[in-house]
Amino acid sequence: MAEQHKDGLPDGVAPPRKKTNVRFAFACAILASMTSILLGYASDCLHVTYTCFLDIGVMSGAALFIKEDLKISDVEVEVLLGILNLYSLIGSFAAGRTSDWIGRRLTIILAAVIFFVGALMMGLSVNYPMLMAGRFVAGIGVGYALMIAPVYTAEVSPASSRGFLTSFPEVFINLGILLGYVSNYAFSHLSLKLGWRLMLGIGAAPSVVLGLMVLGLPESPRWLVMKGRLADAKVVLGKTSDTPEEAALRLADIKEAAGIPADLDGDVVAVAKRTGGEERVWKELILSPTPAVRRVLLSALGIHFFQQSSGIDSVVLYSPRVFQSAGITDKNKLLGATCAVGVTKTVFILVATFTLDRFGRRPLLLTSTGGMIVSLVGLGFGLTVIGHHPEGTTIPWAIGVCIASILGVVAFFSIGLGPITWVYSSEIFPLHLRALGCALGVGVNRVTSGVISMTFLSLSKGITIGGSFFLYAGIASLAWVFFFTYLRETRGRTLEQMGDLFGIPNMADDSDQQSSPGKEKKTSSNVEMSSSTATSSDIRNE
Repeated sequence: MAEQHKDGLPDGVAPPRKKTNVRFAFACAILASMTSILLGYASDCLHVTYTCFLDIGVMSGAALFIKEDLKISDVEVEVLLGILNLYSLIGSFAAGRTSDWIGRRLTIILAAVIFFVGALMMGLSVNYPMLMAGRFVAGIGVGYALMIAPVYTAEVSPASSRGFLTSFPEVFINLGILLGYVSNYAFSHLSLKLGWRLMLGIGAAPSVVLGLMVLGLPESPRWLVMKGRLADAKVVLGKTSDTPEEAALRLADIKEAAGIPADLDGDVVAVAKRTGGEERVWKELILSPTPAVRRVLLSALGIHFFQQSSGIDSVVLYSPRVFQSAGITDKNKLLGATCAVGVTKTVFILVATFTLDRFGRRPLLLTSTGGMIVSLVGLGFGLTVIGHHPEGTTIPWAIGVCIASILGVVAFFSIGLGPITWVYSSEIFPLHLRALGCALGVGVNRVTSGVISMTFLSLSKGITIGGSFFLYAGIASLAWVFFFTYLRETRGRTLEQMGDLFGIPNMADDSDQQSSPGKEKKTSSNVEMSSSTATSSDIRNE
């Protein structure tokens, strides 16, 4: 018999893919992840156009229109572009508490409503302060969306396809970026006062559609169990499981994680509230975590930090400047090269979407980061060579190295580090810590992104543009070491089985269980038994 590992599978065998109700989970994941379009559109509708057009003098594009119409400086434009990441912090932290209070589904709708208001404010702005106020409101909506989309998708997805479904937010971020390109092109030839306002205001339209469509989504079964609504949770699990037996097994695991006794049943049951409430969650996760919880937290924060600090925003948002530094000055060639970055990112993110559950998180993550290191070194080398030649001198081979390296960075990022960050951080936290943990991860992500995007120009002037990418390559090397030595594989496990993986005996972690080692041990063994039973059942069903 093949050796069984901790994920309950023989060596080299991927989790069996269910022929199932996965379509329902697929539809839920699609709708929830569509909130990520808001980030892609909100950030890049302004930034892509500014970097594409400002330096080559074409009087079109949102940021250029804004600068001329409102008579603002380059510094004010750059603040307007980068501040969204910091504004979204408020939304991401508020979303953690809100989603535990009103539910994951209503939080998605709230994100759409907030972004709708922000987009309208930006579209109707008559001065810079009003535009910044609209950007502030839209940023809060983006923060809500970034936090809640992967959490909801992870909680509604079966383990066999969770990686596939939870990578959708990254897919839709890229779709939002492409919509930003389309919007810029469509409205760039309108009048000065109308063009940029339509570019920004039209972002309200998808948020309305999204909010209406999400009304038809079910609530997360894990949130329902956490609130004692077992009957409603059974209905949702029945729609995302192969058989009634599997749905019952998943319900039992979730009840155990929520601290509900296995023999307690009914449509609605009372769930014992944790002493200390919100304060205890902060204490367990941040102030005095156990070694196991600390590892989970550092894993999530680390992957979010390295996703952004490895320089992907500098490559994508400032790619036109990089192409210009490489010697590409023709307007059409510059636009074509910039669009190639967006297309490459979108295509390769789809590769990751269909391979996450087949190959696992760690192999794709290490391959992705390793490829980024090589590509960033190549980009730094090409730009350094060009920088040491007289201005106006064309070096075809170095230009080719720069273009290939930029596309390589984007491609390798998209097959691993891009989508896996959201997948991994949404699946490793215990149920009662998940909302706050994911909010902290989004916070680190947005702060790091803001710092990188708003310091790249100063950094490139200080250590040269080639030196900047050598620095990012060094950070990516540290990321590879961190991923290799610290992150554990989560493929094929249910969310409730993550406790065994990270050494948390019971994901519920109730105080009575902490004081009863015997009970703790029994619970852990029950989870292992359930895991083994689920795997055997899945194999038989196949």
